[in-house]
Amino acid sequence: MTKEKVERRYYESLYEVATAMNSARTPENMLSSIVEKVANTLGVKGCSIMLLTPDRKRLLHTAAYGLSDWYIRKGPYLADKSIAETLRGKPVAILDASTDERMQYPEHQAKEGVVSILSVPIMLRDEVIGVMRIYTSEPFYFTNDDIYFVSAVANLGAIVLENAKLYEFVHKDYVTIRRELLEWRAAFGDEWIGQGPDVVARDWWKFI
Repeated sequence: MTKEKVERRYYESLYEVATAMNSARTPENMLSSIVEKVANTLGVKGCSIMLLTPDRKRLLHTAAYGLSDWYIRKGPYLADKSIAETLRGKPVAILDASTDERMQYPEHQAKEGVVSILSVPIMLRDEVIGVMRIYTSEPFYFTNDDIYFVSAVANLGAIVLENAKLYEFVHKDYVTIRRELLEWRAAFGDEWIGQGPDVVARDWWKFI
């Protein structure tokens, strides 16, 4: 495939990912769609998104495609032992995952059929919050175009996660305010609530 065709395929995939972000699907479904789209676009074995725990010591699988449950659940992923360079903001390409010392579980790669791995950081406001990884079933030399494409999709995934967090915050705030309105209704009666707190609620929504 020519370079022009590869670039066109990547641009089309980025457009499809961005379009999916505007859908009404849940964040979990969107992330699942993203890892599937990336794997199929690159024509590789699989793709995964792993996020850092709040203490930044472990990586947790959040979405995966093309990988077995056994492989995903093989053990805790320690941030300082599982391709740690990525968590410093640097994409890392590993040609042979079964022998590379940067892998935490090199002995598990051959059993899963994983040969090469590309690991890129997921960045949100200049902070690494996780990684996106690409898995191949044969030796694979990742090009700059491959790395750029995966990095771009990883950053779109960060936006999905941020939007999910904002939605959760707004939803919780809405629930809190609604509960307070009901408490006011009980305390002051329907007549007062119809003239006062309803206005408070409308004003509150202007800040969203």
